[in-house]
Amino acid sequence: MREILGRRLQRLRDRLKTLRPAPGQSGDPALPLLDAALTCATLRRWPVLPGVGRSGGDSGRCACPDPDCAVPGAHPFDPGLLAATTDPRMVAWWWTNRPAAPVLLATGGSAPCAVSLPANAAARAVVRLDAQGMRLGPIVATPTRWALLVAPYSLERLGELLYTKDHVPSSLRFHGEGGYLLLPPSPASGGGQVRWERAPEDDPAGPDGSDGGGPWLPEIEAVVHALVEASTGASGGGSRLAY
Repeated sequence: MREILGRRLQRLRDRLKTLRPAPGQSGDPALPLLDAALTCATLRRWPVLPGVGRSGGDSGRCACPDPDCAVPGAHPFDPGLLAATTDPRMVAWWWTNRPAAPVLLATGGSAPCAVSLPANAAARAVVRLDAQGMRLGPIVATPTRWALLVAPYSLERLGELLYTKDHVPSSLRFHGEGGYLLLPPSPASGGGQVRWERAPEDDPAGPDGSDGGGPWLPEIEAVVHALVEASTGASGGGSRLAY
């Protein structure tokens, strides 16, 4: 199945390349963003949609109507979050028409969820989890924050887990059902670029040739304790959503 999807993705890439303007012409698509969106939707089966992006006249301002947007360019607007899809035709149409749009993952449901925290605290937590022999999944990094992707969880399950904690820092944020996460290689809202600190590693196919199920993800219980401890007292851990 993964080989079939890979061939379809390559054919779609080849077709889109024929639609590109000649190098140097205005409107030349940002192929890395299109390619990343198609890879997520087609190979990983992660539902994606384009972020609102920045204003054409002011690259530092969000294109949404809110002049004080807390996450400029890095959130859904039109289309809304419910439009997220794995349909490669829809994904190709979106990024062909908006080639510079950030790539957003709609978290929850059957898609990955995530836990994010300030970058320095996250780096310490990852070192600690590695030392414990914990197998981690993909990690998304911006200059200010890291997000550890985890297996899907419900709000009820998360609530029960956090209830056992004496304190949950405001700098620790959860991207579950109805949430979203900015994916590489999108521009980060506070400057710089989103990148993979640890890129997704697909599970191998089964002995019968069946799909291995996409990138492996740890359960939320396996990582949340270390992340809570690491984010407690973390500098720069205020309430502003700086992804």
